[in-house]
Amino acid sequence: MSKWFASCPKGLEELLASELESLGADQVRLTVAGVYADGSLEFAYRACLWSRLANRILLPLDKFAVNSADDLYEGVKAIPWHQHLTPRQTIAVDFIGSNDAIRHTQFGAQRVKDAVVDLIQERFKDRPDVDLRNPDIRINVHLSRDMANVSLDMSGDSLHKRGYRTAMVPAPLKENLAAALLLRAGWPAIAEAGGALIDPMCGSGTLLIEGAMMAADIAPGLNRRKFGFQQWSQHDVDLWQKVRQDALDRCQAGLSKELPEIRGYDKDTRAIRAAQENIASAGLDQQIRVIPKPMSAFKKPTHTRIDNGLMICNPPYGERWGEMEELRPLYQNLGELAKRECPGWRLAVITGNAELAGELRLRAEKKYKLFNGTIPSQLLLFSLRDKSEQEQEQLKPRQQDVVLSDGAQMFANRLKKNSRKLNKWLKQSGVSCYRLYDADMPEYAVAVDVYDDAIHVQEYAPPADVDEQQANKHLTEVRQALRQLYPDSSKKLFFKERRRQKGDSQYQRQQTRSRENATFTVHEGQGKLEINLSDYLDSGLFLDHRPVRQLIAKMAKGKRFLNLFCYTAAATVQAALGGASSSLSIDMSNSYLEWAGRNFALNDMDKVRHQLLRADCLEWLAKGEGEYDLIFLDPPTFSNSKKMDSILDIQRDHAQLIDEAMAILAPGGTLVFSNNFRKFSMDESVMAKYQVDNITDDTLDPDFQRNRKIHNCWLIKH
Repeated sequence: MSKWFASCPKGLEELLASELESLGADQVRLTVAGVYADGSLEFAYRACLWSRLANRILLPLDKFAVNSADDLYEGVKAIPWHQHLTPRQTIAVDFIGSNDAIRHTQFGAQRVKDAVVDLIQERFKDRPDVDLRNPDIRINVHLSRDMANVSLDMSGDSLHKRGYRTAMVPAPLKENLAAALLLRAGWPAIAEAGGALIDPMCGSGTLLIEGAMMAADIAPGLNRRKFGFQQWSQHDVDLWQKVRQDALDRCQAGLSKELPEIRGYDKDTRAIRAAQENIASAGLDQQIRVIPKPMSAFKKPTHTRIDNGLMICNPPYGERWGEMEELRPLYQNLGELAKRECPGWRLAVITGNAELAGELRLRAEKKYKLFNGTIPSQLLLFSLRDKSEQEQEQLKPRQQDVVLSDGAQMFANRLKKNSRKLNKWLKQSGVSCYRLYDADMPEYAVAVDVYDDAIHVQEYAPPADVDEQQANKHLTEVRQALRQLYPDSSKKLFFKERRRQKGDSQYQRQQTRSRENATFTVHEGQGKLEINLSDYLDSGLFLDHRPVRQLIAKMAKGKRFLNLFCYTAAATVQAALGGASSSLSIDMSNSYLEWAGRNFALNDMDKVRHQLLRADCLEWLAKGEGEYDLIFLDPPTFSNSKKMDSILDIQRDHAQLIDEAMAILAPGGTLVFSNNFRKFSMDESVMAKYQVDNITDDTLDPDFQRNRKIHNCWLIKH
């Protein structure tokens, strides 16, 4: 009888303890991310072969205090390694943890390796080599609270690597986590009763394969080519062959019987091909069927009678904040199709996003906390009511009001306060697109913009020292507050994560799915402008420049107008409506120039008099072509786009930019120069050469009075 330690993902300790007891363990004791157990060598072999939940099976060798690097070396060297390995074998050291003496795991692993090698060298006059990828013997050292636990790894590679997964898709479930979900969901009992297993978003098929292996009584490690104990000096070959043969016999018996219906679906044909490859590798292509089909087209199989079953899936979590709005319909549809197609079944959903889980519109009968990799997640189990129960549920009154948390209520109160302050100005000005909130409270680092009845929320990247979980909690509170305050805009809420842009990334479409209601037309003064709240980082209209555009409209009558770095040319629209005789708008982005063209069309602008040009503004300005009466120069703070031959740094380069713009400014003309660099300082040479008037304070409407560094603006004349 020996003492063993089985490691596992956090949250699976109780399940693993029960599993190890079924495999013959005695004196099971739980700890964080693992289980201690007493058992024979046969138990250890069975655990390596049959555990669906463990990561590793370790044989503890010694435990000692480590207050210095020498303590670690001497403690490891005192272990009789000659009883476990020979000089002809290769080794690798997995070192976990640190303390004041051992601050880096690589250093710790090095000292352990030195101790083992030195001991073997002294005893045999020869030494083992190190092989980090495929060692014969793997040594595990866990350093915690100045105590080192040294163990021999009986597993080799992590036990979650069953050997069947040859094709991958993004963000797959680990095999042992998939098995845990199935066990928590009660799949073994459902399978025993003849129930079906369905995954409507099956990806590479891990849940289906693990479910089939359970139903067919197949040992999860049966396909593995190698275990760590097989090169161990005390390995009992005959005992291992006996354990493995028993598993082979059980596998053959399991596959000879009729298994339950096991099916998977996915809209991505690449995922289906990966699943098919993995299923074949597991030897289960006769037991599992996967079909390329979107979730919306799912129907319960009708070729045979299926009275009960388990629908299980791992939908996307929306790791980026802005993706949550796009995923809400997916979760809503999942809940609806589960109720419609599988009444009387059980539904199991793993998610790392509790708010999205609420979109299922189902009441979970059980919730289990666990980790999917490093993501805190939960498994939600639902008993799907039959049709008569669903009809009775629909007759019950529903509670409409959601009670906000303290944080959400605090944020809602700030929105109400800001709205009251802006209300009079909004009525007098007729402005319908404005900023309601701009990180007024540091912990709620978002900007909230209103576009008619739509709301656009941008999350500012939190500082590196801000706890991610706390930041996500605050973002959830922002969402809850907005949904309660603006229920009529619940389907027109758009969320984005804003980070410092590199190169021309600000011109690129965001890597998210477009929403049908994201593009619409708003009014600003007499102008009509296209807004897109989904596809790009910005909306198409810089709200803080509203007064600047109004000023340009007043100054433009009869003028030749030049708009540099024009974006969607909203300023040109206002200049044209203000009576500009002609205009030229320049930008290097085809996407934004096409957008500008649509803005021109919305306002019936003459394409001959008002022209668009795709060009690098820096190169174009340097040529000094043409003459203009009114120029709007609003460059980015920094740009190193691949489309530009030069790099723009507005603080460094603004004097040259202004000089080149002034060279084509007609006598009596005006250059409107603006930028949004918060620490900007006008070069003294510009002040000396030209008449310069800082009008920043006059270009901030009440909705931007709280953030007066949003932009800088000057009027410059000869």
